[in-house]
Amino acid sequence: MTKPTAQVMPTASADEPIVVRTDADGVSVLTLNRPQARNALTEAMLHALSNTFAAIAGDSSVRAIVLAANGPAFCAGHDLKELTGRRADSDGGEAFFEHVWDHCGALMQAIVRLPQPVIAAVQGPATAAGCELVASCDLAVASSLATFCTPGVNIGLFCSTPAVLISRNVARKHAMEMLLTGDMIGAEDARRFGLINWVVEPHALHTQAMTIAHKIASKSAMTMGIGKKAFYQQLDLELTDAYRHAARVMVDNMFRHDANEGIQAFLEKRPARWEDR
Repeated sequence: MTKPTAQVMPTASADEPIVVRTDADGVSVLTLNRPQARNALTEAMLHALSNTFAAIAGDSSVRAIVLAANGPAFCAGHDLKELTGRRADSDGGEAFFEHVWDHCGALMQAIVRLPQPVIAAVQGPATAAGCELVASCDLAVASSLATFCTPGVNIGLFCSTPAVLISRNVARKHAMEMLLTGDMIGAEDARRFGLINWVVEPHALHTQAMTIAHKIASKSAMTMGIGKKAFYQQLDLELTDAYRHAARVMVDNMFRHDANEGIQAFLEKRPARWEDR
């Protein structure tokens, strides 16, 4: 197994990519690689992530994705220096602000809509849109040193866009607690809130994330894609419609090759041979 290059560099030089992609054994590890800026979601970072996820979406060799980061912080959210610098534009920065938040929203939705499951591996602070990035992932494992917050209220800028996915991950009052106080919460509270799945010691973060990714990668990619899409679609439906939709998905799923193969393998007590169709 090839070990990805996540969490290895305290700094990054100007000629290094700001998102590092390493593929091995059906798992793609994407590493945010602008540690000197706490991996902030600059326009360039949003562009790099969007392009990388778009490339992976159509790559049948990738069966699971781990989203990690280099440096002390996972992601500090939007780059306030970049945003403030555009106030000198003729429109006071309005067009740029709209572009950045539209682009960020499109990125988060693209992660949700990817056919492959995405696992966040959070080694340090994930704040504002960085916390939103964690919420966009299907699963999340965090170091015991990781922290999470939506601190916009502390600078007069409510975290309205991070609230969209955070409120779809955690209970309403927990979401409002984060959004209204701007307080930093630790990894154990983030797990209790439902923002992350697992908390591990820092040295075990990479191993845990890759263990989960390889477990997912061992399943039928066709089944994972169908299931992920159906899960998010039914969330927005009324209960009766949700059951109707889910039942139709299961009927269609039953006629796929891998469902027939998986059921036969179970009945015959043998390993399934997936063909991802």
